[in-house]
Amino acid sequence: MQIIDALALIAVAGIWGGMAFFAAVYAPLVFIKLDAATAGAFIRAVFPVYYLAMGTASLAAAVLLAVGTTHGALDVAVMGCTCALFWVARQALMPRINRARDRRESDPGARARFERLHRLSVAINALQLLAVLVLLARFVA
Repeated sequence: MQIIDALALIAVAGIWGGMAFFAAVYAPLVFIKLDAATAGAFIRAVFPVYYLAMGTASLAAAVLLAVGTTHGALDVAVMGCTCALFWVARQALMPRINRARDRRESDPGARARFERLHRLSVAINALQLLAVLVLLARFVA
């Protein structure tokens, strides 16, 4: 069981590291180094992969936490909710953001819709990042 608990720790740490790197380094660097149109298209292509990878990793972490011996139902629920939010962002929120972005020129309300949805996606990601950090801290508590 110690191996499962260690794998859970590695998974949770990897999720937090991946999320933090993407938000603090990768995405900003894309917009710094590429022109706006190329950066937008590139990030748009990367987000489905990001959500898939983080969603799958958080599902694996939730399973490991459930099977392990040192974490309770709250920790499993936190990681399960984190996983669910990745899937919601990928399957529901991201397509709506993309549609609003595509319609900004032709639909007067699309810009406001895009900005609102984008802020929501950032807030969800920040909440996930915080939840995973708290869970990670619980490994050392």
